[in-house]
Amino acid sequence: MPDNLTIRAGGDTATTTGVISTGEMLTKALARSQYDVFTFRTNPAEIKGGQAMFQVRMGNHPILSQGSYLDILVAYDEESLKVQGKDLKPDGLAIFDSDAFFPDDNYAKRSYGVPMTSIAAKESGTKKAKNMVAVGVVGEFLGLPIQSVRDIVREQFLHKPQAVIDSNIKSMEAGWAWALKNSCSRDFLVKPRQLKTVKLVMSGNEAMAAGAVHAGCRYYAGYPITPASEILEFMEKELPKFDGVTIQTEDEIAAVTSCIGASFAGAKAMTATSGPGLSLMMEALGLASMLELPIVIVDCQRGGPSTGMPTKTEQSDLFGAVYGSHGEAPRVVLAPANVKDCFFGMIKAFNIAEKYQIPVIMLSDQSLSQRTQTFTRPKLEAVEIWNRARHLEPAADGHEYLRYRITENSVSPMAIPGESAETYVATGLEHNERGDPNYTPANHFRMMSKRHKKLERISREKGFTRRFGDEHAKVGILSWGSTEGPIEGAIRKANQLGYEVAALQVKMLHPLPDEEIRHFLGSVEHVIVPEINFTGQFAHMLRARYMVPVISLNKCAGVPFTPEEIFGKIEEVIARK
Repeated sequence: MPDNLTIRAGGDTATTTGVISTGEMLTKALARSQYDVFTFRTNPAEIKGGQAMFQVRMGNHPILSQGSYLDILVAYDEESLKVQGKDLKPDGLAIFDSDAFFPDDNYAKRSYGVPMTSIAAKESGTKKAKNMVAVGVVGEFLGLPIQSVRDIVREQFLHKPQAVIDSNIKSMEAGWAWALKNSCSRDFLVKPRQLKTVKLVMSGNEAMAAGAVHAGCRYYAGYPITPASEILEFMEKELPKFDGVTIQTEDEIAAVTSCIGASFAGAKAMTATSGPGLSLMMEALGLASMLELPIVIVDCQRGGPSTGMPTKTEQSDLFGAVYGSHGEAPRVVLAPANVKDCFFGMIKAFNIAEKYQIPVIMLSDQSLSQRTQTFTRPKLEAVEIWNRARHLEPAADGHEYLRYRITENSVSPMAIPGESAETYVATGLEHNERGDPNYTPANHFRMMSKRHKKLERISREKGFTRRFGDEHAKVGILSWGSTEGPIEGAIRKANQLGYEVAALQVKMLHPLPDEEIRHFLGSVEHVIVPEINFTGQFAHMLRARYMVPVISLNKCAGVPFTPEEIFGKIEEVIARK
């Protein structure tokens, strides 16, 4: 009996509806059946048409990556079978719609041609419900409780008339019955875990939005852009429940500048975008830095440059996030590693922004943003929330209020309009401690030093790295973002084979957590830096900062690393020694 399986559904959205919802419903059913899940999806960039794919890996243990090869493939058309069939394991199973096509070649040793279209038409009166038939077939193969799958289908169509709900349940049940009658295989049963803790199943975007709300975000402004739009949709629905405000603006410039205004007025504010939108926000990012106002910007990276590949993943905005500005505008750049990290990482982003009065960028990516994972429900009462230093009382002894007073920690208490009797002018011009424009050389140096000294203190904040692997490793991996899961899977395999390998996951990319990185670099002989980009941007930063000859492993294909790709590089480096 296997302990994990990987299932994928694929098809052309021009001829098949519900490719993504097939995977979403199976994911929910698996999560409620006590399995850990890890999903990966790609949508076509076209408004109509193009191949879509949804993959879910499930198991009775923590799942670290989307996996490399498929146990089950649901192909709604022949193109998806040709394209995705090469990823099937030798003993994998292909399920295809025999009403739509019948393959000439053998794409799998085991295959089932299911008349999905005709079953759907008979049970629900529309061929659009053939994805419900597929859900029933796969659910039966996996041994899921049928009542659980019924509940999931009911929830999926909760906003529809009862007749639509009933017809889709009938289509699912018909697929289930077909599988019972025609399948003789029980190779796809994975024993579920008996969990004592409550598990959540969320996407990266949902987790970031939920984390922001818990951190105290009460103003959100955004413009729809793939793959960040789900954050806007979540905030539109949920933030008003917490007396917050969500605004869909006319563009990204309006979004970020309104966040700056909201922060000036005392609110915790954020926006989310992708690479093209972040480019538009750069001038305003400098303004937030100059004004020393806390805001949070989420960048869900996608393939670039320009419009690039809107629905594919990449880690190519790092240089833009760290260095993108005219002048030298300090900001903090964080990068979550998994869906749980998205939740807690957003709380850390707001905490850093508020404590140091500085803009913070969260670098996610399409894979992580739209991935669904299970994680233990957090104990929110134990999560620390930081708030900005406020100036509430009038200045004593006739001393005037200095908004940008030079202090030991470079942070000056803020007077909030309507909350404090003191006022100040917030200008993008270089200013003195009072806030008045001042262009003298001495003043410019003092204020630049004040703003940049914050980064020195932030680099010493703890909790922004994670080390795993062999304690006495000779080969090290320095990683960031969504590459963590495949790396951890590869290292577990390497350690089992006796290879001394470890990794340091870096979750703060600017400023870099110097102490932890230097200690890690000093403990290993060779360092691999895997990145989902073409030029190895993080590797460049490490070479420039630490003068070390790191080994780049770059993948620029719009899809994440697999554990096998990371393991192959580990073996290559060990063979060189």
